[in-house]
Amino acid sequence: MKDVSYSPDELDFDPIQEQKKRRGKKVANKKKNEVLKEKGLHKDLRSSTLKIFGGDYFFNYELSWLKFNERVLAEAKNEKNKLLERVKFIGIVCSNLDEFFQKRVGGLKRQQHAGVKTLSVDGMSASDQLSVIRHEVQKMIEEYRGCFFNELVPKLEEKGICIKSYDDLTDYQKGVSDKFFEKQIYPIITPLAVDESHPFPFISNQSLSLAVELKNPKTGEKHFARIKIPSNRPRFIQVFRRGNKVVLVPIEDLITHKVQSFFPGMKVLSSNLFRVTRNASLERNEEEAEDLLEIIEDELRERKFAEIVRLEIDVNTPKHIKKYLIKNLHINWNDVYEMNGTIGLVDAFEIGSLTGFSRLKSRGWLPVLHPALRHEVDEDIPSIFQLIREGDFMVHHPYHSFALSTQRFVEEATKDPKVLAIKQTLYRTSKDSPLMHSLMQAAEDGKQVAVLVEIKARFDEERNIQWAQQLENYGVHVAYGIPGLKIHTKVTMVVREEADGLRTYCHIGTGNYNPDTAQLYEDLGLFTCDEVIASDITDIFNLLTGYAPDQTFEKLMVAPKHMRNQMMALIEFEINEAREGRPARIIAKMNSLEDPMIIQRLYEASEAGVKIDLIVRGVCRLIPGKEGLSTNINVHSVIGRFLEHSRIFYFNNAGNHVYAIGSADWMHRNLDARVEAIVPIEKKNLKKYLQFILNVYLKDNQQRWMLNTDGTYTRIQKKKGEGKVSTHKVLMNHVKDSAEPIPREIRSQ
Repeated sequence: MKDVSYSPDELDFDPIQEQKKRRGKKVANKKKNEVLKEKGLHKDLRSSTLKIFGGDYFFNYELSWLKFNERVLAEAKNEKNKLLERVKFIGIVCSNLDEFFQKRVGGLKRQQHAGVKTLSVDGMSASDQLSVIRHEVQKMIEEYRGCFFNELVPKLEEKGICIKSYDDLTDYQKGVSDKFFEKQIYPIITPLAVDESHPFPFISNQSLSLAVELKNPKTGEKHFARIKIPSNRPRFIQVFRRGNKVVLVPIEDLITHKVQSFFPGMKVLSSNLFRVTRNASLERNEEEAEDLLEIIEDELRERKFAEIVRLEIDVNTPKHIKKYLIKNLHINWNDVYEMNGTIGLVDAFEIGSLTGFSRLKSRGWLPVLHPALRHEVDEDIPSIFQLIREGDFMVHHPYHSFALSTQRFVEEATKDPKVLAIKQTLYRTSKDSPLMHSLMQAAEDGKQVAVLVEIKARFDEERNIQWAQQLENYGVHVAYGIPGLKIHTKVTMVVREEADGLRTYCHIGTGNYNPDTAQLYEDLGLFTCDEVIASDITDIFNLLTGYAPDQTFEKLMVAPKHMRNQMMALIEFEINEAREGRPARIIAKMNSLEDPMIIQRLYEASEAGVKIDLIVRGVCRLIPGKEGLSTNINVHSVIGRFLEHSRIFYFNNAGNHVYAIGSADWMHRNLDARVEAIVPIEKKNLKKYLQFILNVYLKDNQQRWMLNTDGTYTRIQKKKGEGKVSTHKVLMNHVKDSAEPIPREIRSQ
């Protein structure tokens, strides 16, 4: 096999950097590397070698992502799921596709427009990928729309939830619709004509619009106008509600029926719905920016006007109107996706969230208090710091309460007069985060508070900027990250003055400090006051806010400088054990597996005899079970009511059983382009809990899929005589019924 030199650009391609190279502009990269060297975050990857290349060794990233969305769609099709949960999964499928076009398709189009010839690691050009993506997306559109309109809508009607067009309403329901239109819609719509004095209007990202063709009866002239569907009104308007029956009308159907009222004296020839998606993958010359905050604010403004990467349009739109839109939106026919019926089914969430139909939804889950935080009713409530001193413990969201653990940790630190300092990394959080309010209160009360805000977190930039500015106004020390890197690690430290001196308490997690997503995302968090881990986390904060070119870490694996080599070394150890005929085992759970160097090493481990199980929720570029390459590798994916988000790593390590959790996937961006931290789990009872979790995933016969050598996935079926093992149900029942770390019915794998 031919050796291929490894470079980050080849593995997670950035067309802007490629353009800079093509133009000979290397100043920005040089500046970035100088900054990273000063901070001790620079990692020279040029000496690494990738010996494999092409479709025989790697699945395509984009197609693997679409396979993930197919598994989400399978939940909408799954008749075992409650009806309104199935409807919500349609919304998730469409939301995922929106993000896919904004980020992935947008990036590929920029490569194509720049004339980039470099192939992806699986051997495809940008044009090749866009062509295959279009074909696969067309199939997915047919499937999710067929599921929604042919399966779910009739079932909804059977259960009393009727979605009707205006013409199918009763006279009473039409009266309700007319009144809603007059009072709630008509006053806020501004029809926009297009003529010599009115240029074609700007169409905002993901907005619904009507393309209206008009004719002047007096002159015979035809005109075009656009009506924007107001996003601050319900997408599905309730025009009747009685008992267990509700009638809904799509807002665009109502507006279409009333469209003549916006153009008195004109004849409406046609009125058809369309929706655009804009590129969110924009150029960011942050290495050259004097003010990172300013450049992100500029990017947010530019994103509103970014190129359009997709036009969804009513198939019944007259052809000349389609051509008119294509011309004025500066796209081509390959960007057009025609649909019959309702467009923008991301709003299916509205239907899935209807009140009064609890029988059609999954039973609600109320997170429980972690056993370590429980106390007797007649006892004084111990402080969380006292509980951490008694021993490390690990919370598992959403099974354990976020509010009563992670949020409590920050809130108690705010109020405790013995706490001197609080430091936290912020990647994503909620709109009205109680944690942020606690940090502001702590700073106002005189505590030293530092927050590292990642303002480059995709789609959360605006919210993070607002939080950063509010925090600064209250006296919090805010740092905005490092040029060229994202701060993705999830860590909090609290310094407390105690009788025997200062003690540092830490939380290291796999998920964001977001109380909203903590109800839906599966994540882990370790609470500890281990002195070595505390020292490592202190060094991470010092590294990010100051300069530390020779920084090392005793227990934590920290990216981008150290983590890759440490992960490679752990895999290499298993390879050597297998070659010596000793037991060798790797289990790793993550969101995505993309990094070619890690994949190459896993292939080597497989052929050496290491048994490997990978639990990968989303994208996986590794090809499992291939003769002579990966016969000892299995890839699993669990999809269900909670979003699998935790990262867990297990290595047999000659019987030492190394377990670790953290924020990093095995992806180039996590290992080489982000600040990440993975913490070893050393306490025996916590290792057992992680073993239990992994075993549940590997035994699941309800929610688990297996990746095949050809790139397809097969849902695991329960064998005859087997009991049902559904990951999320098992874990909910476990935390509810038992304080023991390992239920006896789940055996080791």
